[in-house]
Amino acid sequence: STPPPIHSRHKMAPTLTVRDVSGAAFIRAYADHLKKSAKLEIPKYAEYVKTGVARELNPIQDDWYYVRAAALARKIYLKKGLGVGALTRHFGGRHRRGTRTERFRKSSSGIIRTILQSLEKAGTIVKCSTAAAAASGRPESEFADMNGRQITPEGQRDLDRIAGSI
Repeated sequence: STPPPIHSRHKMAPTLTVRDVSGAAFIRAYADHLKKSAKLEIPKYAEYVKTGVARELNPIQDDWYYVRAAALARKIYLKKGLGVGALTRHFGGRHRRGTRTERFRKSSSGIIRTILQSLEKAGTIVKCSTAAAAASGRPESEFADMNGRQITPEGQRDLDRIAGSI
């Protein structure tokens, strides 16, 4: 005779991370979270500024700053070590120059830099050199060749929690 099946084995529900959910859905949910939590303060010039040379007008959406911040946080979550230059290339686009041939132009680095600084202040991301210095106990000047930013454990927990709620 065979023993009865064991039903006491509990299977944990799979936890969703940022990698598992749709990018557009996550960015919208995290932008709403940033807006509700008031972690980011929008600069005064945000309603007048264009997001890049290739754009003709400023963004139409009122919450574009939070959407861009959510997209930046997601990019840094997915690939650690991205800096301002790499992110300006990612968010750039084609510059239509009338009858002349269109060319690629980078996005505005000032907007990206201020968003990254405010995400650092909120504790979501940190500079790679600062994280390496804190982990090893050595001075930050020894890690001057480490560029870019990475997600903090608190930031990763926050982003994964929001991704799980989608």
